[in-house]
Amino acid sequence: MNNRNDKPVVVGIDGSSSAVHAVRWAAAEAHRRRTGLHVVFSDVASLVYLPERPMVALPDSYSAAVQRQARGWLEQAQDVANREAPAVDVDTAIRAGAPESVLISESQTAQLVVVGSRGLGGFTGLIVGSVAVALAGHAHCPVAVVRGPEIAVADAPVVVGVDGSRGAETALTCAFEAAAMRGVGLRAVHTWYSVVGDETWDSQQAGGGWASVQADEERLLAELLSGWSEKYPDVDVRRFVTRDKPARALLEHAKHAQLVVVGARGRGGFTGLMLGSTSQQLVYHSPCPVIVAR
Repeated sequence: MNNRNDKPVVVGIDGSSSAVHAVRWAAAEAHRRRTGLHVVFSDVASLVYLPERPMVALPDSYSAAVQRQARGWLEQAQDVANREAPAVDVDTAIRAGAPESVLISESQTAQLVVVGSRGLGGFTGLIVGSVAVALAGHAHCPVAVVRGPEIAVADAPVVVGVDGSRGAETALTCAFEAAAMRGVGLRAVHTWYSVVGDETWDSQQAGGGWASVQADEERLLAELLSGWSEKYPDVDVRRFVTRDKPARALLEHAKHAQLVVVGARGRGGFTGLMLGSTSQQLVYHSPCPVIVAR
């Protein structure tokens, strides 16, 4: 297909069912973006040494077996991608190194990196793999974490978290583009939260204090979205302002969405943290795919 963007969509695989779902989603996304799909397997075995002889690598027969298995998984991934999006150019590669390092490196020349929510290395009870969390915190481009084999309703909206931070501005760009490509509406969710006791809450309600805060926050969201509808006139935008914690509100909207977009860090982020608490909770718990915009 004719590429609109030379940078590909990259998807990491490891032979797990979660990775197959990620490949299928990534192929459809590459088709929407009119670009190629680059499927990558990270060969961790090449870094492994015998514990009693740390300078001696594992036997060639073991490495060759890993390579054969990896090629089989890559062929499977290519078949899945070709069935999902026949017009997308797909290429595959085996890269030596840990998945986090390999995919962070690949993100330097990608427009989006996609991973499954759990891989072969996941433990029972864990909702999301460590690779997804590390990648969302350190990649050089947006990262999509895909869970499910569930198929989203075609006209389900895209949801974006908006808090006025620099990360939220990046998330808005990503979210409007995603909604426009899918031909669906956009739900812009903004929250405010105050830690007060029930008695204070009741008195504020009686005095109209919280209503004033709500009105101010609604005006803020309107200002933050100003100009976006002119840029994306075909995207129907609905604004939601609630007194709630951001992650909880976004997870509620995610139940009826096909995609949630958040910034890597919001206004409450601390210096040195690469991934904010709201973004982490969405990556851990969202019922639909999440893009962490960077």
